[in-house]
Amino acid sequence: MPIDTTEVLIVGAGPVGLSLAIELGHRGIRALIVERHDRIGQQPRAKTTNVRSMEHMRRWGIAEAIRKAAPFPADYPTDVIFATRLFGYELARFENAFNGRRERNDLFSEPAQWIPQYKVEAVLRDHVLTLPTITLCMSTELAGFAESEEGILATVNELVAARQRRIRARYMVGADGARSFVRRTLGIELQGRHSFARNCGIVYRAPGLRHMHPQKPAIMYWLVNAEAPGLTGPMDKGDLWHFILPTPEGFGAIDEARARRAVVDAAGHDLAVEIVTLDPWSAHSLIAERYGTARVLLAGDACHLHPPFGGYGMNLGIGDAVDLGWKLAAVLRGWGGPQLLASYAAERRPVHAQVVEEAVANSSLLSHDLIRPGLEAPGPEGEALRRRLGAEILSGKQREFHNLGVVLGIPYAGSPIIAPDGTNPPEWHFSTYRPSASPGCLAPHLWLEDGTSLYDLFGPGFTLLVASSGAEDSVAALEAAAAECNVPLTTVAPGDDRLPDLYGARLALIRPDQHVAWRGDRLLGPARSLFDRLRGA
Repeated sequence: MPIDTTEVLIVGAGPVGLSLAIELGHRGIRALIVERHDRIGQQPRAKTTNVRSMEHMRRWGIAEAIRKAAPFPADYPTDVIFATRLFGYELARFENAFNGRRERNDLFSEPAQWIPQYKVEAVLRDHVLTLPTITLCMSTELAGFAESEEGILATVNELVAARQRRIRARYMVGADGARSFVRRTLGIELQGRHSFARNCGIVYRAPGLRHMHPQKPAIMYWLVNAEAPGLTGPMDKGDLWHFILPTPEGFGAIDEARARRAVVDAAGHDLAVEIVTLDPWSAHSLIAERYGTARVLLAGDACHLHPPFGGYGMNLGIGDAVDLGWKLAAVLRGWGGPQLLASYAAERRPVHAQVVEEAVANSSLLSHDLIRPGLEAPGPEGEALRRRLGAEILSGKQREFHNLGVVLGIPYAGSPIIAPDGTNPPEWHFSTYRPSASPGCLAPHLWLEDGTSLYDLFGPGFTLLVASSGAEDSVAALEAAAAECNVPLTTVAPGDDRLPDLYGARLALIRPDQHVAWRGDRLLGPARSLFDRLRGA
């Protein structure tokens, strides 16, 4: 049986596995991806590529490709509307949901993009195919693996050729989803609440619906009525829409006829509806008890699951891929220390726990919870009831649609590879993001006077940001220590007068994932000791 060799074996070619491959490929790491399906997924799943994920897309040079692949024009409103039915009364509206409006904002370098997950996967896959160190093997499933001190020896089945082969890798990453074969083989349990809410995802085609219904354009419509409460929205060109229908205990089986009836009831208008796919699913609140072994690691849904409300799932997994990607590359290229990979779980697990908590909180108030007798009644009494409910919705669902604090503001507090400076990050709020250069926080962003994003100046390795002059000796010492440790370091001095106040120090060391690792007006100890901590030595 032939044996192929690679540095990293990635199991799963969803958005997490593809993102990890891109992160590794941009750093010259050899990686091989195996995916048991022969094509990308057809279900919409995630539809929000959030601000942070789009910043990674920008760093990889594919942000515009993502936007071009999106089915709606740049000026399409990124609003969320609550209404009794599509052909009913509006109850409340959240403008610029998920920060998707195309506008320049100093808080981030890229706005979010409303786009179905299968289109994101297509762009990621196309980019993977341009990377010379990455090999993508579709219709290939992992059959088993053995771990040793040197790495992994895996057996895979090539489903089309009906043959087996073996792959030897230094590391393996299970990005193979909620039913992860990698996780189950390792005997790792998911801890938390299983299947606490049942739903059915419906993809349907309704010719002319987008221009037929009276509601204003939006990315989502939450529909509050007794017959078919749920949420719907335009998904793709060709009059393709999605619908999430709650199917609580006792609801019974749902077939195409019942799904079509639900769509028509939710719309409140007799529509010509073609059911394209049905996708029953359950909400979970689960985190893996551990994130792998010395040579096998888990990412994305393989190690955390939560309700979809808030748009966190795919984006959280892309964040895993970025954190794990630069650390694997550092270890494989010799400058990452023996503790660096252990910091993956130390940093990401608390983030997962907080985001899962947010998603669960969002799922506690859904369309069927908002039903009120007389809500669709005409006249003053109905109007008064709808106004009162609208105010409740604006208050109760704020954290789901205006969630920049969750997306950008959760720091890597207590990370073993961060050098604390005695300061604490700003008080956290789910909606309000307060930029801070306190070590562990995402590096504060700024649009420079020439229109350049500050992030565009950061290098692929560590970046030494010189916010103001006066610490030349420290700059020289840090550059020398980085060279001694073989840590890739880019020094940038943008010369923007706003940077000293924004960063609170003359100098800041920014990690490859754009988080602040250290800051100070000058070095207070040996530069080599600082870099040893930051690289997990």
